[in-house]
Amino acid sequence: MIKNILCFGDSNTWGLNPQTGKRFDDSIRWSALLATKLGSAFKVIEAGQPNRTLVNHPPFNGLVLGVSYLKPYLEKYPLDVIIIALGTNDLKKRFNLAPVQIAQGLDDLIGDIKYFYGVSNHPKIIVLAPAYVKCVGAYKHVYEGSEHKNHSMSEHFKRVALNAGALFFDLQSVVSVSLIDGVHICSKGHSKVADVVFKIMSKDIVLA
Repeated sequence: MIKNILCFGDSNTWGLNPQTGKRFDDSIRWSALLATKLGSAFKVIEAGQPNRTLVNHPPFNGLVLGVSYLKPYLEKYPLDVIIIALGTNDLKKRFNLAPVQIAQGLDDLIGDIKYFYGVSNHPKIIVLAPAYVKCVGAYKHVYEGSEHKNHSMSEHFKRVALNAGALFFDLQSVVSVSLIDGVHICSKGHSKVADVVFKIMSKDIVLA
């Protein structure tokens, strides 16, 4: 029986190339690479969406750029694992959010997932805290003042994930954002993320 893995994230899950602004192809995107690593017994559902947030457009029922958020995926697929890779867009200056507020959005999202399935019968959840934003390049002013929130947000994400019984990994420990735009990861970074997620699943989630 094929197991379904949902990768629910923002433009770094969608695969935005910081050099071109276009989408990386299947040979580069971390979620597509993960599918290759896992093999034919798994279906990886790539649900990355640029500009997706945790707080201002609640991910469970909200809409952004005409793309449905989380709930339709839960209704469509019998999911075994949900990977949440969000938080970067919430750091934008215009939202003026504290790290604890962004983490509350994550907590609410995990709570919605558990409520949808029933607290004791939900898919395994993996939370990936994003690589740290840098105020450089094209998004310098968009993320002005956000750099000092990076570490705190990761710590709050870890707290939320562990309290919820989810697995957690801080992507900053293995990748850095591109200095071209200060937000997106490069091709090598995607490969590292795929490796990390595969190792997490191999160690902590039954893949057989």
